Amino acid sequence: MIVNTELEQKGNQFPSAINSFVKEKDKFLITTENDVLLQITVVRDSVLRFRYAPNGSFPKDFSYAISEDAVRGYNHLEYSEEKDRYIIKTSKLQLHLNKANLQKTIYDIDGKLINQDEAGFHWEYSYEHGSDIVKMSKAEQKMECYYGLGDKPMHFNLKGKRVENWVTDQYAFGKDQDPLYKAIPFYIGLHSDISYGIFFDNTFRTFFDFGDERRSVMSYWAQGGEMNYYFIYGPEMNQVVTNYTDLTGKPELPPLWALGYHQSKWSYYPESNVREIAQKFRDLKIPCDAIYLDIDYMDEFRCFTWNKEYFPDPKGMVDDLTEQGFQTVAIIDPGIKIDKDYDIYREALEKDYFCKRADGPLMRGKVWPGECNFPDFTNPEVRAWWSGLYKELIEDIGVKGVWNDMNEPAVMEVPTKTFPLDVRHNYDGNPCSHSKAHNIYGMQMAKATYEGVKQFVYPKRPFIITRAAYAGTQRYSSSWTGDNVASWEHLWIANQQVQRMAISGMSFIGTDIGGFAEQPTGELFVRWIQLGIFHPFCRTHSSGDHGDQEPWAFDENVTNIVRKFIELRYKMLPYLYTAFYQYVEEGTPMVQPLVLFDQKDHQTYYRTDEFMFGKQILVCPILEPNSKGRRMYIPRGKWYNYWTHDVVQGGKEVWVDADIDSIPLFVKEGAIIPKYPVQQYVGEKEIEEVELEVYYKEGKEKSVLYEDANDGYDYKKGRFSYRTFKLTGHKNQLIIQQHKEGSYVTPYTKFKLDLKRLPFEIKTIEVDNQETSLSKLKVNGNTSLEVDKNFTELHLIGK
Repeated sequence: MIVNTELEQKGNQFPSAINSFVKEKDKFLITTENDVLLQITVVRDSVLRFRYAPNGSFPKDFSYAISEDAVRGYNHLEYSEEKDRYIIKTSKLQLHLNKANLQKTIYDIDGKLINQDEAGFHWEYSYEHGSDIVKMSKAEQKMECYYGLGDKPMHFNLKGKRVENWVTDQYAFGKDQDPLYKAIPFYIGLHSDISYGIFFDNTFRTFFDFGDERRSVMSYWAQGGEMNYYFIYGPEMNQVVTNYTDLTGKPELPPLWALGYHQSKWSYYPESNVREIAQKFRDLKIPCDAIYLDIDYMDEFRCFTWNKEYFPDPKGMVDDLTEQGFQTVAIIDPGIKIDKDYDIYREALEKDYFCKRADGPLMRGKVWPGECNFPDFTNPEVRAWWSGLYKELIEDIGVKGVWNDMNEPAVMEVPTKTFPLDVRHNYDGNPCSHSKAHNIYGMQMAKATYEGVKQFVYPKRPFIITRAAYAGTQRYSSSWTGDNVASWEHLWIANQQVQRMAISGMSFIGTDIGGFAEQPTGELFVRWIQLGIFHPFCRTHSSGDHGDQEPWAFDENVTNIVRKFIELRYKMLPYLYTAFYQYVEEGTPMVQPLVLFDQKDHQTYYRTDEFMFGKQILVCPILEPNSKGRRMYIPRGKWYNYWTHDVVQGGKEVWVDADIDSIPLFVKEGAIIPKYPVQQYVGEKEIEEVELEVYYKEGKEKSVLYEDANDGYDYKKGRFSYRTFKLTGHKNQLIIQQHKEGSYVTPYTKFKLDLKRLPFEIKTIEVDNQETSLSKLKVNGNTSLEVDKNFTELHLIGK
């Protein structure tokens, strides 16, 4: 038996030689002489699942993370036996399994090494935890880099880091602090221009070490549960991310208003304050779609109640806000106040819905209402009950979205900040302790909330936001990165976290713009807004302890710049909505780090600041005070400066001017970017014309535009509009072809084409082979042209 002697000395146990190898349809069951079981499932040609059991039997196969809708099936599967190994082949991968010790090596179909075990699977019984610590170690390949793992507030490339997954309430967390609010045990490896991913589907406290403890060794382990992981092959990083997102599930489309600008604070109360905030947005003509109610709207912080002193007529207020174009989003926490006069508490008590300690009494903990009990959201009956509690809030009063907070679950005045580990959970009929259920508690609360809101907001679409999450939570909810700080360092952290979350399957993500704790300067607030409008979830939120944080809370110059960028967000809503549709359909992240955008360019491997917003817009935030610009890396290809329309050749670092009223922003050449007119809220105006910004390219480029009714489910019945624009540019002509799918009829009748940097003067315009009068052209710095929205081919010919 070949083992790592250093690990062996630490009390680790290892598999011995294989004595049985059996194929059953898409599975292989392998046993060793010392009773270790390995089950290999071929999920897809590029996705393999590995389950290990050191004691000769597998527990019931159950996962909260894996989506029922995940694609399964493969094109090719064969296996063979050699003297020292078994070889399993799909159409994309070959897996070599060492007969002597169960160690694995994975190659692509051409024999290029992707991933190999170092010690491979090993385990050690922990008397402290009362269970096996299950471990896996891999050999780090030459120049290998690592990415992913959710909300870690550290350098985007995790090489040399060690991280922990244990969902934790970390108020005012710092750079490199770990763990935080989310546990997403999925990472991406990249070496030799090949990318792969590993999803360790284990909900216990897990750890990942990327060469920190032992150089050139990558390892991961859990304090209980199974060694159960999925290997996901690219070779492109985007394929790894889309396959992982398919495996753990994709969200529904949100209502379009959920992609607008949102305003929040702890707390807007009483009602007069909420109305004043709403009116100020409209008076100052700063677009806004949602106002949030934090815990002070409740009666002594009891969930699903209203403080009648502060909010005597909730429905009247919510109706009036709706009339002004504001959706109301209300917070709901998991702690239920221990109060026999509180009907929700009494009902949960009578029905035995609260979590219990191992020896029988209810789990008690302090949160905002004081002493609370906590529903067991891992019980499907409890989730159904919780869903039903939303009827009054959503259907009767008219609240449109729900914000789940404190669902790590957070508990005050205890060192662990959460439940004791002996708390018991139903776990959907698989009873367990909190050690196993902790990381998925918030996810299951979000699921119960999603199902309730969806039921009562129907026929509209639900909007949920959660703080705590495990892999797969994107099926139910958007999220934000928790209680950050108003500092320049946290602006940098915000950028890292959103990029990392996006490649970890949760694209509908943002940060508390301006910082939750402490007070930003006007300059920091502006720079954060400039970043935040390019995050899929865009909300300002603050603790309110150090002053106000609305767009007008600083000086007039700040207000004007903030308005300018929020207006830009609203102009770009069709572009963002299209990116969201691609996320829902393909699993493509809406925010893409440069390494995902172009992994063949090794310059991108350690870039942290620049990112792609959608597939065609490059963003790089200003992260230091008193800046007039910054150096940034432009990816390969040609790019247009969004503000000046100057063309830059990529593949290098450049200086970009960006005074306080600007952010470095570039558009890929050949792109066609759709824009709406500015609205104060989604649906304020009927769109009469959509602008298409056309960035000339000599060559070919494809762009798309997805639209539907912006809410409701008609899009699932084919009532959507999906336009594909193919641009072909030559030295003296430009051709744009349009192909349309779907039966939705958009309200506008024409496109206004804004043609950037045409290298020729237009002599002839042909629309669908019909020559069109040059009088339709407007030349004023740029060249613009109006055409019918249903054109098939536009041909511009130069002199």
